[in-house]
Amino acid sequence: MSHPTSSSGIAGEVRDATGIDVACCYQCGKCSAGCPMGAEMTLGPQAMLRLVQLDRRDRLLDDPSMWLCLTCETCTARCPNGVDTARVIDGLRELALHDADAEIPPRLRAFHAAFLDQVRSYGRVFELGLVMSYKLRTGALLDDAALGPAMLVRGKLKLVPHRIAGADEVARIFAACAREGGEQAEGEEEAP
Repeated sequence: MSHPTSSSGIAGEVRDATGIDVACCYQCGKCSAGCPMGAEMTLGPQAMLRLVQLDRRDRLLDDPSMWLCLTCETCTARCPNGVDTARVIDGLRELALHDADAEIPPRLRAFHAAFLDQVRSYGRVFELGLVMSYKLRTGALLDDAALGPAMLVRGKLKLVPHRIAGADEVARIFAACAREGGEQAEGEEEAP
């Protein structure tokens, strides 16, 4: 019996990035049926996996659906064949970030960068720093501004970041990943 994927194309890239063979997905639809964001997506988890199987990179990377995934792992938990669908979608997002032709919504790219910067700096998310970084990157400085005071009063936004005990180790992980990916890690100087 032949599988709908091969080791080449986007299925091969997904396998290399995640260790997951999307040929194991037999399109039962349980992942999409349970997805809390399914109604907001033009492509549900099942459709994304099918497009990977069919090597439809262009269709996948031009659609914003993968960026709406909450990574709640409902799809993964529901899969009767053990396919980690949430991990596949994470892998697709990483591939899109490295693909110059991918259509990544600018606000999602800004949020992704702001989120990772917070984790790199503090070992966890500093919510106020995340919001400020995101707003500076997008120029949406006053969007949701009325919510800020209530969140501060309720203790949902701390004014000072809290670094976790292992923040230096987290920073080293980011640096190692950047070196492996050929990028300059934040705080490292370029080699002559």
